[in-house]
Amino acid sequence: MRSEYFSDQPPVLIDIGASGGINSKWKYIAKYAYCLAFDADDREFHVTEQANKAYKKLITFNRIVTAEQIGQTDFYLTASPFCSSLLKPAKEKLEPWVFSPLFSVERVTRLPAITLQDALQQANIDYVDWFKTDTQGTDLRLFTSLPAILQPGILAAEFEPGIIDAYEGEDKLSAVMQEMRNRGFWLSSMAVKGVQRLHASYTAKFGSFMTKRILRKTPGWAEVTYLRQPAVDHQRQFLLLYVFALLERQYGFALEIIEIALQRYADPLFHDCKKAIWKKIAAEKRKAPLVILKRQFNKLFSSIID
Repeated sequence: MRSEYFSDQPPVLIDIGASGGINSKWKYIAKYAYCLAFDADDREFHVTEQANKAYKKLITFNRIVTAEQIGQTDFYLTASPFCSSLLKPAKEKLEPWVFSPLFSVERVTRLPAITLQDALQQANIDYVDWFKTDTQGTDLRLFTSLPAILQPGILAAEFEPGIIDAYEGEDKLSAVMQEMRNRGFWLSSMAVKGVQRLHASYTAKFGSFMTKRILRKTPGWAEVTYLRQPAVDHQRQFLLLYVFALLERQYGFALEIIEIALQRYADPLFHDCKKAIWKKIAAEKRKAPLVILKRQFNKLFSSIID
């Protein structure tokens, strides 16, 4: 990260919906990077550039992010703040699910909005390397709303799209997967999250504690991370994609990136990267017996409990 490739172009990271904390994956590269963090707020607009120990530069926006330039937008405040959204909850379609009361709309407020293009102009930034968003239904449209000239430079992207019907007109996992494949990305990781299918009116009879333990979860949404295929154009992108692969623990992909880079460039740094990844893989190999033993123990323990 101290390479000259990043001296004039530090990695730029975008986190939309950062109220719960900025993406923890970035902690290893934070001090070398610029981060733009967005969190909805109804106060007077301001852009805050913070000097801090974590990031080289942290720029925060107290605005809801929209795909179109609309000035203000309705925002649905629900019983659970984690379910609040720009989109109206799909009340009838949510009824069969245990967590439907969390989506109950308590009030609708108007919030000032900003587009990503305007935010980048305000921050005087003209490129993005890692895009992360969790907006309860609008993740994909925000990604595709980025200026077309910037999109080919994005090397990593994270979304949390829905699988079941939770919001009216939401961006679903299937649409995200199709779009990202078409844009030259591959799926690095997917954590499928779930919920029990049981009408809320029955929950009281079983008790919420027992309901969550005796009924099987159904996939409801997913946390997905994409990395760009290694068809990039210059040394900085190769090196940063390699770093992102390491953050994702995709060591085989990191090796693939460096092999391609070495075919094109004679930079000694790429030779160092190749040695480093082989060293990392060897270290993981040494840990493998312990990991396997731990898994077998957990499997045995689970069978005994069952």
